[in-house]
Amino acid sequence: MSPEDRTWRPPRGVLAELVAAAREDCARRLRERPRLVAEVASRPRRMPRFEQALQGGRGFPLICEVKRASPSAGSIRPVDAASQARAYVAGGARCVSVLTEEQRFGGRLDDLRSVRAAVEVPLLRKDFVVEPYMLAEAVDAGADAVLLIAGALEPARLAELWAAARELGLDVLLEVVHPFELGAPDALGATLVGVNARDLETLEVDEGRLARTAPALARPGRMLVAESGIRTAEDVRRCASAGAGAALVGESVMRAADPVAAVRALVEAV
Repeated sequence: MSPEDRTWRPPRGVLAELVAAAREDCARRLRERPRLVAEVASRPRRMPRFEQALQGGRGFPLICEVKRASPSAGSIRPVDAASQARAYVAGGARCVSVLTEEQRFGGRLDDLRSVRAAVEVPLLRKDFVVEPYMLAEAVDAGADAVLLIAGALEPARLAELWAAARELGLDVLLEVVHPFELGAPDALGATLVGVNARDLETLEVDEGRLARTAPALARPGRMLVAESGIRTAEDVRRCASAGAGAALVGESVMRAADPVAAVRALVEAV
């Protein structure tokens, strides 16, 4: 790997558009509710439980995602978020991820609130988190964890958001894709690291990415989470053999006519 391959650079392509939109949308919500950060900071700090939920129990640990659309797939399915989450839990999902990005994924923070009211399992706020305000929103809406994307944030900003999330009692799923991002987990001491087979800059899927990057990422006490391109029990077995201790699954279980059975089949694959 050349020195250039290890140097962070600003996001490109679709990811750059998503990050810019996230900043703009966050600024609007901040104007509407400017005291939220102070309100959330004044509450008792919660004990993190998202990562812990993935470490024990029956079957392969799954984080199942509620998302109605995506830039790569377009419209997926216009579901009720709470009902979909209940189906996931009935099928054996350890945690639920809720897409809250509105413009390209059809999500909203109210989805997170409704899912929180519907299920007891830990929840991940899945979004393009670029400001501390979005962490406060996650706590306020009932999330137990947030996604931070290493390629979307300058290292100093990533570290700032990481520390702020932990201070609020949130677990962090740190997502990596490109070689220049692979040092971020060690720099932050991350114990939950997602390897996304989908490059959000180009939307292309590389199912071999986890197998190539796992040796560089594996550490004692760290769990790797396979993301994207997981549709079948064989996909789950492939990811597990490549080093994943859990998987985040979205589109395939969203499209399933029987999401309970679809989730159960993936949970029981390993």
